[in-house]
Amino acid sequence: MNKIQLILLLILAGFFAKAQQPLTLTDALSKALESNYGIIIVKESQKIAEMRNNWGNVGRYPYINLSLGDDNSYNINNSDNFANNRFSAGASLNWTLFDGFSVRINKQRFEELEQLSKQNTAIMVEGTIQAAILAYYDVLLQKEKLKNWEEIMKLSEDRYIQSEQRKAFGTYVTYDVLQAKNAYLTDRSGYLLQEVNYKNALRDLNYLMAEKNEINYSLTDSFKAVPVDYALADLQAQMVENNKSLQNQYINQRLLENAVAAAKSNFYPTFDFRGGLTGTANRNNFADRGESWSNSANFYGNFTLSYNLYSGGNRKRAVEIAQIEETIGTVEIDQVELELNNSLSNLYEFYLVRKELLDLAYENLEAARLNMQLSKERFESGAINSFNYRDIQISYITIAQRQLEAIYNLIDSQTALLRMTGTIIQEYE
Repeated sequence: MNKIQLILLLILAGFFAKAQQPLTLTDALSKALESNYGIIIVKESQKIAEMRNNWGNVGRYPYINLSLGDDNSYNINNSDNFANNRFSAGASLNWTLFDGFSVRINKQRFEELEQLSKQNTAIMVEGTIQAAILAYYDVLLQKEKLKNWEEIMKLSEDRYIQSEQRKAFGTYVTYDVLQAKNAYLTDRSGYLLQEVNYKNALRDLNYLMAEKNEINYSLTDSFKAVPVDYALADLQAQMVENNKSLQNQYINQRLLENAVAAAKSNFYPTFDFRGGLTGTANRNNFADRGESWSNSANFYGNFTLSYNLYSGGNRKRAVEIAQIEETIGTVEIDQVELELNNSLSNLYEFYLVRKELLDLAYENLEAARLNMQLSKERFESGAINSFNYRDIQISYITIAQRQLEAIYNLIDSQTALLRMTGTIIQEYE
Protein backbone atom coordinates (compact mmCIF):
# COMPACT_ATOMS: atom_id res chain seq x y z
CA MET A 1 0.00 0.00 0.00
CA ASN A 2 1.50 3.34 -1.07
CA LYS A 3 1.45 6.53 0.98
CA ILE A 4 -1.47 8.08 -0.93
CA GLN A 5 -3.67 5.04 -0.31
CA LEU A 6 -2.71 5.03 3.35
CA ILE A 7 -3.61 8.71 3.72
CA LEU A 8 -6.97 8.20 2.00
CA LEU A 9 -7.71 5.21 4.22
CA LEU A 10 -6.96 7.23 7.36
CA ILE A 11 -9.16 10.10 6.15
CA LEU A 12 -12.07 7.74 5.43
CA ALA A 13 -11.63 6.00 8.78
CA GLY A 14 -11.74 9.34 10.55
CA PHE A 15 -14.82 10.36 8.59
CA PHE A 16 -16.78 7.23 9.47
CA ALA A 17 -15.67 7.39 13.09
CA LYS A 18 -16.97 10.94 13.24
CA ALA A 19 -20.19 10.10 11.39
CA GLN A 20 -21.19 7.42 13.90
CA GLN A 21 -22.62 8.67 17.16
CA PRO A 22 -22.75 6.44 20.26
CA LEU A 23 -26.24 5.70 21.54
CA THR A 24 -27.21 3.90 24.73
CA LEU A 25 -30.64 2.42 25.37
CA THR A 26 -31.25 5.11 27.98
CA ASP A 27 -30.41 7.82 25.44
CA ALA A 28 -32.73 6.23 22.87
CA LEU A 29 -35.60 6.15 25.37
CA SER A 30 -34.98 9.77 26.37
CA LYS A 31 -35.00 10.91 22.75
CA ALA A 32 -38.16 8.94 21.97
CA LEU A 33 -40.03 10.24 25.02
CA GLU A 34 -38.94 13.80 24.36
CA SER A 35 -39.54 14.04 20.63
CA ASN A 36 -42.05 11.34 19.68
CA TYR A 37 -44.96 13.04 17.91
CA GLY A 38 -47.61 10.84 19.50
CA ILE A 39 -46.45 11.75 23.00
CA ILE A 40 -46.35 15.46 22.15
CA ILE A 41 -49.94 15.31 20.88
CA VAL A 42 -51.30 13.37 23.85
CA LYS A 43 -49.54 15.67 26.33
CA GLU A 44 -51.16 18.69 24.69
CA SER A 45 -54.53 16.94 24.96
CA GLN A 46 -53.81 16.39 28.65
CA LYS A 47 -53.25 20.13 29.07
CA ILE A 48 -56.69 20.76 27.58
CA ALA A 49 -58.29 18.33 30.04
CA GLU A 50 -56.49 20.03 32.93
CA MET A 51 -57.72 23.45 31.82
CA ARG A 52 -61.32 22.22 31.51
CA ASN A 53 -61.26 20.85 35.05
CA ASN A 54 -62.18 24.18 36.62
CA TRP A 55 -65.01 25.31 38.89
CA GLY A 56 -65.73 28.20 36.57
CA ASN A 57 -66.31 25.77 33.74
CA VAL A 58 -69.12 23.96 35.60
CA GLY A 59 -71.11 27.03 36.69
CA ARG A 60 -70.09 27.46 40.31
CA TYR A 61 -69.37 31.17 39.96
CA PRO A 62 -71.69 33.97 38.81
CA TYR A 63 -71.49 35.66 35.43
CA ILE A 64 -70.99 39.44 35.53
CA ASN A 65 -71.60 41.59 32.48
CA LEU A 66 -70.79 45.29 31.97
CA SER A 67 -72.35 47.52 29.30
CA LEU A 68 -71.83 51.03 28.01
CA GLY A 69 -74.01 52.85 25.51
CA ASP A 70 -74.02 56.12 23.61
CA ASP A 71 -77.12 56.91 21.50
CA ASN A 72 -77.16 60.11 19.42
CA SER A 73 -79.92 61.67 17.30
CA TYR A 74 -80.84 65.03 15.72
CA ASN A 75 -84.51 66.02 15.38
CA ILE A 76 -85.80 68.56 12.84
CA ASN A 77 -89.38 69.84 13.33
CA ASN A 78 -91.53 72.98 12.91
CA SER A 79 -91.28 74.20 16.50
CA ASP A 80 -87.73 73.72 17.75
CA ASN A 81 -84.92 71.57 16.36
CA PHE A 82 -82.84 69.73 18.93
CA ALA A 83 -80.04 67.14 19.34
CA ASN A 84 -80.40 64.23 21.76
CA ASN A 85 -77.51 62.35 23.40
CA ARG A 86 -78.22 59.41 25.70
CA PHE A 87 -75.36 57.87 27.71
CA SER A 88 -75.94 54.61 29.59
CA ALA A 89 -73.92 52.25 31.75
CA GLY A 90 -74.94 49.04 33.45
CA ALA A 91 -73.77 45.93 35.29
CA SER A 92 -75.65 42.66 35.66
CA LEU A 93 -75.01 39.51 37.68
CA ASN A 94 -76.48 36.11 36.83
CA TRP A 95 -75.92 33.27 39.31
CA THR A 96 -77.50 29.85 39.53
CA LEU A 97 -77.55 29.20 43.26
CA PHE A 98 -78.86 25.64 43.02
CA ASP A 99 -79.41 23.31 40.09
CA GLY A 100 -79.79 19.85 41.57
CA PHE A 101 -76.11 19.39 42.53
CA SER A 102 -75.10 19.44 38.87
CA VAL A 103 -72.18 21.79 39.60
CA ARG A 104 -70.55 19.27 41.91
CA ILE A 105 -71.44 16.38 39.59
CA ASN A 106 -69.95 18.10 36.54
CA LYS A 107 -66.79 18.98 38.51
CA GLN A 108 -66.35 15.32 39.39
CA ARG A 109 -66.83 14.46 35.74
CA PHE A 110 -64.09 16.85 34.63
CA GLU A 111 -61.79 15.47 37.33
CA GLU A 112 -62.31 11.95 35.98
CA LEU A 113 -61.75 13.16 32.42
CA GLU A 114 -58.50 14.78 33.49
CA GLN A 115 -57.41 11.55 35.13
CA LEU A 116 -58.42 9.64 32.00
CA SER A 117 -56.29 11.98 29.91
CA LYS A 118 -53.32 11.37 32.21
CA GLN A 119 -53.81 7.62 31.86
CA ASN A 120 -53.91 7.97 28.08
CA THR A 121 -50.63 9.85 28.26
CA ALA A 122 -49.18 7.05 30.37
CA ILE A 123 -50.41 4.47 27.84
CA MET A 124 -48.70 6.38 25.04
CA VAL A 125 -45.51 6.63 27.10
CA GLU A 126 -45.59 2.89 27.84
CA GLY A 127 -46.13 2.06 24.19
CA THR A 128 -43.31 4.36 23.13
CA ILE A 129 -40.92 2.84 25.69
CA GLN A 130 -41.78 -0.68 24.55
CA ALA A 131 -41.43 0.22 20.87
CA ALA A 132 -38.12 2.02 21.45
CA ILE A 133 -36.69 -0.91 23.43
CA LEU A 134 -37.65 -3.42 20.75
CA ALA A 135 -36.40 -1.12 17.97
CA TYR A 136 -33.07 -0.65 19.79
CA TYR A 137 -32.55 -4.37 20.28
CA ASP A 138 -33.71 -5.08 16.75
CA VAL A 139 -30.81 -2.97 15.49
CA LEU A 140 -28.46 -5.00 17.68
CA LEU A 141 -30.09 -8.21 16.44
CA GLN A 142 -29.63 -7.30 12.79
CA LYS A 143 -26.06 -6.21 13.46
CA GLU A 144 -25.20 -9.53 15.12
CA LYS A 145 -26.82 -11.40 12.24
CA LEU A 146 -24.70 -9.34 9.87
CA LYS A 147 -21.57 -10.46 11.77
CA ASN A 148 -22.65 -14.09 11.37
CA TRP A 149 -23.13 -13.65 7.65
CA GLU A 150 -19.76 -11.91 7.45
CA GLU A 151 -18.13 -14.86 9.21
CA ILE A 152 -19.72 -17.40 6.88
CA MET A 153 -18.97 -15.26 3.83
CA LYS A 154 -15.31 -15.05 4.88
CA LEU A 155 -15.11 -18.83 5.21
CA SER A 156 -16.71 -19.27 1.79
CA GLU A 157 -14.36 -16.70 0.30
CA ASP A 158 -11.34 -18.48 1.75
CA ARG A 159 -12.63 -21.76 0.41
CA TYR A 160 -13.16 -20.21 -3.03
CA ILE A 161 -9.63 -18.77 -3.07
CA GLN A 162 -8.17 -22.10 -1.98
CA SER A 163 -10.11 -23.95 -4.68
CA GLU A 164 -8.69 -21.66 -7.36
CA GLN A 165 -5.20 -22.18 -5.99
CA ARG A 166 -5.65 -25.95 -5.94
CA LYS A 167 -6.97 -25.86 -9.48
CA ALA A 168 -3.80 -24.06 -10.52
CA PHE A 169 -1.81 -26.93 -8.98
CA GLY A 170 -4.03 -29.50 -10.65
CA THR A 171 -5.61 -30.95 -7.51
CA TYR A 172 -9.04 -29.34 -8.18
CA VAL A 173 -11.17 -29.37 -11.31
CA THR A 174 -13.47 -26.62 -12.63
CA TYR A 175 -16.49 -28.26 -11.01
CA ASP A 176 -14.97 -27.88 -7.55
CA VAL A 177 -14.12 -24.24 -8.21
CA LEU A 178 -17.64 -23.47 -9.45
CA GLN A 179 -19.16 -25.12 -6.41
CA ALA A 180 -16.99 -23.03 -4.09
CA LYS A 181 -17.81 -19.91 -6.10
CA ASN A 182 -21.55 -20.55 -5.92
CA ALA A 183 -21.32 -21.00 -2.16
CA TYR A 184 -19.39 -17.75 -1.82
CA LEU A 185 -21.83 -15.80 -4.01
CA THR A 186 -24.80 -17.21 -2.07
CA ASP A 187 -23.26 -16.14 1.23
CA ARG A 188 -22.34 -12.77 -0.27
CA SER A 189 -26.00 -12.27 -1.27
CA GLY A 190 -27.13 -13.20 2.23
CA TYR A 191 -24.67 -10.70 3.68
CA LEU A 192 -25.91 -7.89 1.42
CA LEU A 193 -29.57 -8.60 2.23
CA GLN A 194 -28.77 -8.66 5.93
CA GLU A 195 -26.95 -5.35 5.55
CA VAL A 196 -30.21 -3.87 4.21
CA ASN A 197 -32.10 -5.31 7.20
CA TYR A 198 -29.62 -3.67 9.55
CA LYS A 199 -29.95 -0.28 7.86
CA ASN A 200 -33.75 -0.52 7.89
CA ALA A 201 -33.76 -1.38 11.61
CA LEU A 202 -31.54 1.62 12.31
CA ARG A 203 -33.84 3.79 10.21
CA ASP A 204 -36.88 2.59 12.20
CA LEU A 205 -35.10 3.51 15.43
CA ASN A 206 -34.42 6.99 14.07
CA TYR A 207 -38.10 7.31 13.22
CA LEU A 208 -39.18 6.37 16.76
CA MET A 209 -36.83 8.99 18.15
CA ALA A 210 -38.31 11.52 15.67
CA GLU A 211 -34.90 12.22 14.15
CA LYS A 212 -35.56 14.41 11.13
CA ASN A 213 -32.07 13.79 9.77
CA GLU A 214 -31.07 10.14 9.58
CA ILE A 215 -28.15 9.59 11.95
CA ASN A 216 -25.78 6.64 11.80
CA TYR A 217 -25.81 5.69 15.45
CA SER A 218 -23.44 3.21 17.03
CA LEU A 219 -25.42 1.32 19.67
CA THR A 220 -23.31 0.77 22.78
CA ASP A 221 -25.49 -1.59 24.86
CA SER A 222 -24.70 -5.29 24.55
CA PHE A 223 -27.11 -7.64 22.86
CA LYS A 224 -28.09 -9.94 25.68
CA ALA A 225 -31.16 -11.00 27.59
CA VAL A 226 -31.19 -11.16 31.38
CA PRO A 227 -33.76 -13.77 32.43
CA VAL A 228 -35.82 -12.91 35.51
CA ASP A 229 -37.75 -15.38 37.63
CA TYR A 230 -41.31 -14.05 37.79
CA ALA A 231 -44.19 -15.41 39.86
CA LEU A 232 -47.53 -15.38 38.08
CA ALA A 233 -49.43 -14.34 41.22
CA ASP A 234 -47.15 -11.31 41.67
CA LEU A 235 -47.58 -10.34 38.02
CA GLN A 236 -51.37 -10.57 38.34
CA ALA A 237 -51.35 -8.36 41.43
CA GLN A 238 -49.20 -5.77 39.67
CA MET A 239 -51.47 -5.87 36.63
CA VAL A 240 -54.62 -5.21 38.68
CA GLU A 241 -52.91 -2.31 40.42
CA ASN A 242 -50.98 -0.72 37.56
CA ASN A 243 -52.30 -1.77 34.15
CA LYS A 244 -53.29 1.47 32.44
CA SER A 245 -55.99 -0.02 30.22
CA LEU A 246 -57.67 -1.55 33.25
CA GLN A 247 -57.34 1.73 35.16
CA ASN A 248 -59.01 3.50 32.23
CA GLN A 249 -61.88 1.03 32.46
CA TYR A 250 -62.32 1.90 36.13
CA ILE A 251 -62.35 5.62 35.27
CA ASN A 252 -64.94 5.03 32.54
CA GLN A 253 -67.07 3.21 35.08
CA ARG A 254 -66.91 6.18 37.45
CA LEU A 255 -67.94 8.40 34.54
CA LEU A 256 -70.96 6.18 34.00
CA GLU A 257 -71.84 6.50 37.69
CA ASN A 258 -71.46 10.25 37.30
CA ALA A 259 -73.87 10.16 34.34
CA VAL A 260 -76.48 8.45 36.53
CA ALA A 261 -76.12 11.18 39.16
CA ALA A 262 -76.37 13.87 36.46
CA ALA A 263 -79.59 12.33 35.12
CA LYS A 264 -81.07 12.22 38.62
CA SER A 265 -80.17 15.86 39.23
CA ASN A 266 -82.75 16.87 36.62
CA PHE A 267 -85.51 15.97 39.13
CA TYR A 268 -84.43 18.84 41.40
CA PRO A 269 -85.58 22.45 41.03
CA THR A 270 -83.26 25.27 40.04
CA PHE A 271 -82.83 28.48 41.96
CA ASP A 272 -81.40 31.52 40.14
CA PHE A 273 -80.55 35.09 41.03
CA ARG A 274 -80.50 37.95 38.57
CA GLY A 275 -79.37 41.38 39.74
CA GLY A 276 -77.83 44.52 38.42
CA LEU A 277 -77.92 48.25 38.02
CA THR A 278 -78.22 50.65 35.12
CA GLY A 279 -77.63 54.40 34.92
CA THR A 280 -78.51 56.82 32.14
CA ALA A 281 -77.71 60.44 31.40
CA ASN A 282 -79.91 62.10 28.81
CA ARG A 283 -78.90 65.40 27.10
CA ASN A 284 -81.18 67.54 24.92
CA ASN A 285 -79.70 70.52 23.11
CA PHE A 286 -82.53 72.76 21.66
CA ALA A 287 -81.77 75.29 18.99
CA ASP A 288 -83.81 78.00 20.77
CA ARG A 289 -83.95 76.96 24.43
CA GLY A 290 -80.42 75.65 24.89
CA GLU A 291 -79.17 72.54 26.69
CA SER A 292 -80.92 70.40 29.32
CA TRP A 293 -79.88 67.20 31.18
CA SER A 294 -81.83 64.43 32.91
CA ASN A 295 -80.32 61.53 34.88
CA SER A 296 -81.77 58.25 36.14
CA ALA A 297 -80.59 55.06 37.88
CA ASN A 298 -82.18 51.64 38.26
CA PHE A 299 -81.29 48.83 40.68
CA TYR A 300 -82.85 45.38 40.59
CA GLY A 301 -82.47 41.92 42.17
CA ASN A 302 -84.68 38.99 41.18
CA PHE A 303 -84.87 35.41 42.44
CA THR A 304 -86.36 32.61 40.34
CA LEU A 305 -87.32 29.14 41.51
CA SER A 306 -88.25 26.80 38.68
CA TYR A 307 -89.17 23.15 38.53
CA ASN A 308 -89.88 20.95 35.54
CA LEU A 309 -93.09 19.27 36.59
CA TYR A 310 -93.46 17.01 33.56
CA SER A 311 -91.37 16.45 30.43
CA GLY A 312 -93.02 13.46 28.81
CA GLY A 313 -91.06 10.95 30.90
CA ASN A 314 -87.74 12.04 29.40
CA ARG A 315 -86.04 12.48 32.78
CA LYS A 316 -87.08 9.04 33.98
CA ARG A 317 -85.95 7.40 30.76
CA ALA A 318 -82.62 9.24 30.95
CA VAL A 319 -82.01 7.84 34.45
CA GLU A 320 -82.95 4.31 33.38
CA ILE A 321 -80.68 4.48 30.33
CA ALA A 322 -77.79 5.78 32.44
CA GLN A 323 -78.29 2.95 34.95
CA ILE A 324 -78.30 0.34 32.17
CA GLU A 325 -75.08 1.81 30.76
CA GLU A 326 -73.59 1.66 34.25
CA THR A 327 -74.47 -2.04 34.42
CA ILE A 328 -72.93 -2.61 31.01
CA GLY A 329 -69.77 -0.88 32.22
CA THR A 330 -69.56 -3.25 35.20
CA VAL A 331 -69.81 -6.24 32.86
CA GLU A 332 -67.14 -4.74 30.60
CA ILE A 333 -64.79 -4.38 33.57
CA ASP A 334 -65.24 -8.07 34.38
CA GLN A 335 -64.62 -8.89 30.73
CA VAL A 336 -61.44 -6.78 30.55
CA GLU A 337 -60.12 -8.27 33.79
CA LEU A 338 -60.73 -11.79 32.47
CA GLU A 339 -59.10 -10.98 29.12
CA LEU A 340 -56.07 -9.42 30.77
CA ASN A 341 -55.64 -12.35 33.15
CA ASN A 342 -55.91 -14.76 30.25
CA SER A 343 -53.43 -12.76 28.15
CA LEU A 344 -51.04 -12.45 31.09
CA SER A 345 -51.12 -16.20 31.72
CA ASN A 346 -50.44 -16.91 28.05
CA LEU A 347 -47.65 -14.36 27.95
CA TYR A 348 -46.13 -15.74 31.14
CA GLU A 349 -46.10 -19.28 29.74
CA PHE A 350 -44.61 -17.96 26.52
CA TYR A 351 -41.91 -16.20 28.52
CA LEU A 352 -41.00 -19.41 30.38
CA VAL A 353 -40.76 -21.32 27.09
CA ARG A 354 -38.62 -18.64 25.48
CA LYS A 355 -36.32 -18.58 28.50
CA GLU A 356 -35.80 -22.32 28.14
CA LEU A 357 -35.39 -22.01 24.38
CA LEU A 358 -32.63 -19.44 24.93
CA ASP A 359 -30.70 -21.93 27.10
CA LEU A 360 -31.10 -24.57 24.42
CA ALA A 361 -30.02 -22.10 21.73
CA TYR A 362 -26.77 -21.37 23.58
CA GLU A 363 -26.00 -25.09 23.91
CA ASN A 364 -26.90 -25.71 20.29
CA LEU A 365 -24.68 -22.86 19.12
CA GLU A 366 -21.69 -24.12 21.08
CA ALA A 367 -22.09 -27.55 19.52
CA ALA A 368 -22.56 -26.07 16.04
CA ARG A 369 -19.49 -23.85 16.42
CA LEU A 370 -17.34 -26.81 17.50
CA ASN A 371 -18.71 -28.91 14.67
CA MET A 372 -17.90 -26.10 12.26
CA GLN A 373 -14.29 -25.91 13.41
CA LEU A 374 -13.80 -29.67 13.25
CA SER A 375 -15.48 -29.87 9.83
CA LYS A 376 -13.22 -27.16 8.47
CA GLU A 377 -10.16 -29.12 9.56
CA ARG A 378 -11.57 -32.35 8.13
CA PHE A 379 -12.48 -30.65 4.86
CA GLU A 380 -9.00 -29.18 4.48
CA SER A 381 -7.50 -32.60 5.20
CA GLY A 382 -9.83 -34.27 2.68
CA ALA A 383 -11.74 -36.33 5.24
CA ILE A 384 -15.10 -34.93 4.09
CA ASN A 385 -16.21 -33.60 0.73
CA SER A 386 -17.34 -30.10 -0.17
CA PHE A 387 -21.03 -31.05 -0.06
CA ASN A 388 -20.83 -32.17 3.54
CA TYR A 389 -18.83 -29.11 4.49
CA ARG A 390 -21.36 -26.81 2.83
CA ASP A 391 -24.25 -28.50 4.67
CA ILE A 392 -22.45 -27.90 7.96
CA GLN A 393 -21.92 -24.23 7.03
CA ILE A 394 -25.62 -23.78 6.31
CA SER A 395 -26.53 -25.54 9.55
CA TYR A 396 -24.19 -23.30 11.51
CA ILE A 397 -25.56 -20.02 10.12
CA THR A 398 -29.12 -21.24 10.76
CA ILE A 399 -28.37 -22.17 14.38
CA ALA A 400 -26.45 -18.93 14.95
CA GLN A 401 -29.35 -16.86 13.65
CA ARG A 402 -31.84 -18.79 15.80
CA GLN A 403 -29.72 -18.14 18.88
CA LEU A 404 -29.83 -14.39 18.19
CA GLU A 405 -33.56 -14.53 17.59
CA ALA A 406 -33.99 -16.42 20.89
CA ILE A 407 -32.28 -13.52 22.70
CA TYR A 408 -34.53 -10.98 21.00
CA ASN A 409 -37.67 -13.05 21.61
CA LEU A 410 -36.95 -13.25 25.34
CA ILE A 411 -36.42 -9.47 25.47
CA ASP A 412 -39.71 -9.06 23.59
CA SER A 413 -41.61 -11.27 26.06
CA GLN A 414 -40.03 -9.61 29.09
CA THR A 415 -40.89 -6.15 27.77
CA ALA A 416 -44.46 -7.25 27.06
CA LEU A 417 -44.80 -8.53 30.64
CA LEU A 418 -43.57 -5.21 32.02
CA ARG A 419 -46.02 -3.38 29.76
CA MET A 420 -49.00 -5.52 30.76
CA THR A 421 -48.26 -5.27 34.47
CA GLY A 422 -47.90 -1.49 34.17
CA THR A 423 -44.34 -1.45 35.54
CA ILE A 424 -42.41 -0.65 32.36
CA ILE A 425 -42.24 3.07 33.20
CA GLN A 426 -40.81 2.40 36.65
CA GLU A 427 -38.38 -0.15 35.21
CA TYR A 428 -36.90 2.33 32.74
CA GLU A 429 -37.56 5.54 34.65
